[in-house]
Amino acid sequence: MVYQFEDLKKACPEEWRDYIEHSFVTQLGDATLAANAFQHYLKQDYLFLIQFARAFALAAYKSPTLADLRQAKDGMQAILDTELGLHIDFCKDWGISEDELANLPEARATLAYTRYVLDTGNRGDLLDLHVALSPCMVGYGEIANWLNHRSETIRGESNPYDAWIAMYESDEFQEAMHAEIRWLDDRLAEVSPSRFEQLTRIFRDATRLEIDFWEMGLTLSD
Repeated sequence: MVYQFEDLKKACPEEWRDYIEHSFVTQLGDATLAANAFQHYLKQDYLFLIQFARAFALAAYKSPTLADLRQAKDGMQAILDTELGLHIDFCKDWGISEDELANLPEARATLAYTRYVLDTGNRGDLLDLHVALSPCMVGYGEIANWLNHRSETIRGESNPYDAWIAMYESDEFQEAMHAEIRWLDDRLAEVSPSRFEQLTRIFRDATRLEIDFWEMGLTLSD
């Protein structure tokens, strides 16, 4: 059997649905999400991006080919040189200063997911690491698309979270998402059924931790 990324989602349908359609996401789309919940999420997402950059540094170390090495380098550079700066500017729009971001403690949900990703990458190979990252790298693009297909989603100035949706529906992010899916499809096509089961466990656990990350934002938990 030839496996693809879609098979990981099919193996974890409840977890993937609960992640993509989480109350945090639906309230964001409906423009009913509490502002302090979104601000709490933004702060922790800044800390997540820093750990995400570390994950790409680990991906570089784990890369068996020059192409993989270049991909990891480009990913880390994009976070450090572009995404973090954009995130800081976005936080400023929500009244969160760069000094505040620099002194934030990590919430338990942030610690759990980011350290799970890094631990999975340390213990396993490059494919293990990418699968652990995929709920974030693919999921945010799918969430934006799902929100845009909902009749209840409010777009434009009436929704204070419209810029967030626009970020992940953008051509740039959607292409990055599809590039990641293509990379995963190529590697998954070569794995055995037993190896796919191992990767499914990683994907399921990472998706559950992403659900906890949404829940952290919604409940303002530390």
